[in-house]
Amino acid sequence: MRKTTWLVLLGVAGTAMPARAQEGGGGGPLSVDGGLVIWTLVVFATLLYVLKRSAWPVLLAAVREREQKLERQLAEAEKQRQEAAALLEEQKRLLAAGHAEAQEIIAKARVVAEKEREALLARAREEYDQLLVRARKEIAEEKEKALLALRREAVDLTIAAASKLIEAHLDTEANRRLVTEYLEGLERAR
Repeated sequence: MRKTTWLVLLGVAGTAMPARAQEGGGGGPLSVDGGLVIWTLVVFATLLYVLKRSAWPVLLAAVREREQKLERQLAEAEKQRQEAAALLEEQKRLLAAGHAEAQEIIAKARVVAEKEREALLARAREEYDQLLVRARKEIAEEKEKALLALRREAVDLTIAAASKLIEAHLDTEANRRLVTEYLEGLERAR
């Protein structure tokens, strides 16, 4: 404060000197008129006193209020920064938890899918085995039926051939010819 006062005094005195020199009064640029300096100091002191009593408290209050407002804003900004950091950490934690949960769900789904696949394969193998057993059984039954039918036909043919032989009482040459005709008849029947 004292430095400011002295600087203002020197500034006022410095401006008063050139004004005095222009009026035609005394010396050069560094000459000092005592009466003008005293009145300048009196006016300055009065102005300073009036400003100190009326304007200075208002200015100081405005500066302090501005300073407090800035401090509040800084504190609020710091608080918001900390809240944002806390929210960010919470978001990261939730994201990691969600990722872990998703991985767990995927792993469980893979296990379930693998079990389902194995169950389907087991069912398919079982059905295949059952079909194979049934098919073999049906083939064996059809084979038996075919053999039985073949035996019946062979018996019938043998009986027919024997009856022809008995009826004809032919010689060996006739028997051969009869068997040959019988075999040709079998081939044609197929």
